[in-house]
Amino acid sequence: MKYQKKQNAIVLLADGTIFYGKAVGNKQGTSFGEVCFNTGMTGYQEIFTDPSYFGQLMVATNAHIGNYGTNAEEIESDSIKIAGLIVKNFSYEYSRDAADSSLEDFLTKNNLLAISDVDTRALVSYIRDNGAMNAVISTDVDNIEGLKEQLAAVPPMNGLELSSKVSTTEPYFFGDENAPYKIAALDLGIKKNILRNLASRGAYIKVFPYNAKFEDLKAFNPDGYFLSNGPGDPEPLVEAQAVAKEIIKRDLPLFGICLGHQVIAIANGVSTYKMYNGHRGINHPVKNLVTGKGEITSQNHGFAVNREEAEANADLKVTHVHLNDDTVAGLAMVSKNCFSVQYHPEASPGPNDSVYLFDQFIENIKKSK
Repeated sequence: MKYQKKQNAIVLLADGTIFYGKAVGNKQGTSFGEVCFNTGMTGYQEIFTDPSYFGQLMVATNAHIGNYGTNAEEIESDSIKIAGLIVKNFSYEYSRDAADSSLEDFLTKNNLLAISDVDTRALVSYIRDNGAMNAVISTDVDNIEGLKEQLAAVPPMNGLELSSKVSTTEPYFFGDENAPYKIAALDLGIKKNILRNLASRGAYIKVFPYNAKFEDLKAFNPDGYFLSNGPGDPEPLVEAQAVAKEIIKRDLPLFGICLGHQVIAIANGVSTYKMYNGHRGINHPVKNLVTGKGEITSQNHGFAVNREEAEANADLKVTHVHLNDDTVAGLAMVSKNCFSVQYHPEASPGPNDSVYLFDQFIENIKKSK
């Protein structure tokens, strides 16, 4: 256990509200982003490396973070993607045989500012009541006015295009090149476990940059197309929307997750909107309207599809709904080989209630061949 004196730190919200804490380890500095919270009890390493969280300050609602350390295999991208971490109790020591590092070392390696000893219950309650907003975490506790000025210059998440910050710059392959199915995936901020799930079902995937053209994907001669999850607002992703429209027009097998789901909705003329708080956690209840079954799901999104517009669109069918607030959790096109969900069937972290969606995608590919 480390007994060095902890340095003071603060969480400063855009509306001027301040929460106090201590810096984790010896890390000093300042970090800006949209403050949000995740209700998962486990899976912090996967959460921190999920590209969908790019540009966000993560509040962990679980009281203890770091107690089971980290493992080099338990990542969703090649680096930490959150802008900063806010916790109640930070565990410097860990107890798990499979761990190969402490969370402190993992954060230090990725140069991430984290603060602990924050009243996270009060902070999360405040965010729930007042909505997600920009914030800053900092050890520069004597410069409140200066931090406020800098925070005011940070752009809001609404209207912000972030896929370009996390997408691959060059196409790459994943899986066995001799696999029976080929899938072209548009990387808007893709998670590794999505690729693992597709590959384990007999797919060889070529992953393309967020701004690739349909012709680029088509040149791979794929059997199916996939639009990934990712950070930011879907509205500015005009290239991805154009790709989705071309795939739909040709009635090719298409599957979208989270940001990909929103892009598919926009490609069908249905708008999206910034949510008051968003859904982030591994315990979100969803109802499958096709089967009538309930699913406990892993979710991470701050934007949603307009349900009224989706239900009024003759080309679309709402297939899943979030049981907490009745938001759209899944869509399917009535006469096209296209469907999408607003949550993470690959979990990582989370339950496996929804992995059948990958099987459904492969079945759609089989039927179209």
